[in-house]
Amino acid sequence: MAFGRSDPPKMPKAIKLLIAGGFGVGKTTMVGAVSEIRPLRTEEVLTDRSVGVDDLAGVESKATTTVAMDFGRISIGDEFMLYLFGTPGQERFWFVWDELARGALGAVVLADTRRLADCFPSVDYFERRGTPFVVAVNCFEGAPVFELDEVKLALNLGADIPVLLCDARRRESGKEALITLVKHAYHRRPATPVG
Repeated sequence: MAFGRSDPPKMPKAIKLLIAGGFGVGKTTMVGAVSEIRPLRTEEVLTDRSVGVDDLAGVESKATTTVAMDFGRISIGDEFMLYLFGTPGQERFWFVWDELARGALGAVVLADTRRLADCFPSVDYFERRGTPFVVAVNCFEGAPVFELDEVKLALNLGADIPVLLCDARRRESGKEALITLVKHAYHRRPATPVG
């Protein structure tokens, strides 16, 4: 090694993760809670033009909606950088999903037991693409409480799909969902041929 020279800094490995689910399920909240940077949000105010288009049943106090994506970041030492992309929840914005999903390791599908059927499109999307995903039941106050096995059965999930409870407002709870996703995706990766 030459005097006065040092090795160039090592670039962290980038890992792209999605936070998906139905309208008003807590995707923006989760990205904001876990991100180490101020998240990028593409929120717009709900107006009277969304009446009859957006179903506010169960989320009547919702005043804004994501129209493109949410973005956040988590560093894991100097080795890994997690890039978090929150998807829009309404069907009219689903055209963005293919771009957001490109290169993603996997997805956390947030579920709300008050509107459980709203996460079917996310589950179907990731199943069709073969993208690893976990389901995180966001614990809203006053929402019906079900056993995780009941949620798994209601969503017709395979036995290998992890389902866990999550509070999207709490950093540690969101991180636990992301850790569960990364472990699940790691175990689902194809075996590398030897030789």
